[in-house]
Amino acid sequence: MKTFKKTFHINAEASDIYAALTNPFTIELWSGYPAQVIPEPGEEFTMWEGDICGKFIELVPDRKVVQEWYFGDNDVQSIVTISISPKGGESVVVVEHTNIPDDDFENIVEGWNEYYIGAIKRFYNPNF
Repeated sequence: MKTFKKTFHINAEASDIYAALTNPFTIELWSGYPAQVIPEPGEEFTMWEGDICGKFIELVPDRKVVQEWYFGDNDVQSIVTISISPKGGESVVVVEHTNIPDDDFENIVEGWNEYYIGAIKRFYNPNF
């Protein structure tokens, strides 16, 4: 099992980043796919036609999202913690994803950088 941790700087308000992580309509806008999301602790979600599935563990509006992601029959929970901090008109977003199965690690890293946080960053910064 491996851990991914990276800090991203996004030219958007913390409330916009939080919406991009929890609002199914906003998720569809930046991802291009419908999302089944009810942003409440204990509620399950699916994104990218089931490529990402899990449940919400903790939500702190405009500050933090903690999720469990499902990876088949793993005994250890794979936990995603996304912290959002406003900083001078932008947001600092720290993603920490723990207990990623070794076989999935490279795809998960690419996913975070290009298709998840990378897509959110391009959504809010379309000219960059």
